Amino acid sequence: MTTTERIAEDFKNALKTGDKQKLSVLRMVKAAAKNREIEKGIPLAEDDMQEILRTFIKRGKESIEQFSKAGREDLVKKETDELAILQPYLPQQLSNDEALALVKDVIHETGAKGAKEMGRVMKAVMEKAMGRVDGKIISELVRKMLEG
Repeated sequence: MTTTERIAEDFKNALKTGDKQKLSVLRMVKAAAKNREIEKGIPLAEDDMQEILRTFIKRGKESIEQFSKAGREDLVKKETDELAILQPYLPQQLSNDEALALVKDVIHETGAKGAKEMGRVMKAVMEKAMGRVDGKIISELVRKMLEG
């Protein structure tokens, strides 16, 4: 079952059970997917749907950070709950050890020696990770590995 199909099925179930929060979150995702589909003029591929979900999750994490700084715990809880609804639709995330091993492998493969080659290493790592790790984490690991 594709991610799009899982979301559609969960949307129907949320309608039946009256889960307003899940319904709201899935409605936002479905609307974003439909907009992207209209832009492209073709049905969305699995990668496109994963990208939409990653964008929502990234925005949610940034919002949580901002709301925490502002002391808005009510909004932090709301965003956290929304993230909990979206997370299961993404592939299993890499652990820190797996991400570090991936960075080391790519640096070895590319022969990168310094910070000037960070962009090339980042691009290769992100392609191999296929959305299973946050870009900020990879950026920090690559920077540490190339500087030290």
